[in-house]
Amino acid sequence: MHKEFADFINSKVSGANATVVEAEVGDSTVFVEASSILATCEALKDSDFEMNVLQCVTGTDYSDRIEVSYILASFTKNSELILKVKLPKTSSDATVKVDSVCSVWKSANFLERETYDMLGVEFVGHPDHRRILCPEDWEGYPLRKDYKVQEVYNDMVVDPPAKINNGDINFFKEIMDKMGDEKKVAYSWKKEDAGSSDTAQ
Repeated sequence: MHKEFADFINSKVSGANATVVEAEVGDSTVFVEASSILATCEALKDSDFEMNVLQCVTGTDYSDRIEVSYILASFTKNSELILKVKLPKTSSDATVKVDSVCSVWKSANFLERETYDMLGVEFVGHPDHRRILCPEDWEGYPLRKDYKVQEVYNDMVVDPPAKINNGDINFFKEIMDKMGDEKKVAYSWKKEDAGSSDTAQ
């Protein structure tokens, strides 16, 4: 099915360069050139695929780029597609830009604002481009991997020591040091029985 999506996009949108990434685990995706995202979304919505719903816009920060993901669905065809673009980063705190798809799906409005707020993705042509979770004058983008919380905001200490759960932080640090591999540590809790205390898994 993903090959059908990619072939359709390449036939309808010049320069989209749609490619399929088949996942061994999880969901496969179709990547397109960032410059073609708006035309691609318009084509998919108005086609026989009837991608009439935008379920999610989100992003992932990598060292050299930010990938923006669009989860599209057709409720009439009972199908779903994860569409992605790659946006190169010029610096750790610089915004990256891609066209807004608000003209295709109105649901993109708040979804794009959240992605801007958390990851610093600027959606060109968005009708109300401003932060949605953080104040407008907040420093940085909280879902960037190199994000550092500002110490003070409007004369308030952002992370006062009395509010930080150092017990949990130190506990998991000790577990990770002991295991030697962070991937072997799951941050979940399990109740062995009604009379026992919580233990880390």
